[in-house]
Amino acid sequence: MTILWTEPSLDDLQAIRDYIARDSETYAGDFVGSILSAVDRLSTFPRLGRVVPEADRPDIRELIWRGYRIIYRADQDVVQILAIIHGCRDVSQMSAKPWEVD
Repeated sequence: MTILWTEPSLDDLQAIRDYIARDSETYAGDFVGSILSAVDRLSTFPRLGRVVPEADRPDIRELIWRGYRIIYRADQDVVQILAIIHGCRDVSQMSAKPWEVD
């Protein structure tokens, strides 16, 4: 199973890294590494995460990782990472939902 990162998801990952790095470059690298490790498991177990309640679609799933929602689309051969959103954010209030943007 191939994992593809969308540009918005890479932007999210960079923003998380930059925010944490204001306090600790080391912890920022470790934290991003842990997100990457969590995502890597999806190549073997693409249905590992739960269905995103706001999307109510079986192909839109999420892993909850240390307070962040890693939202992805699982197709037959590809896992597409759509967004990494802090769990405190209300996805239902976002003007453009991650699964609506291509």
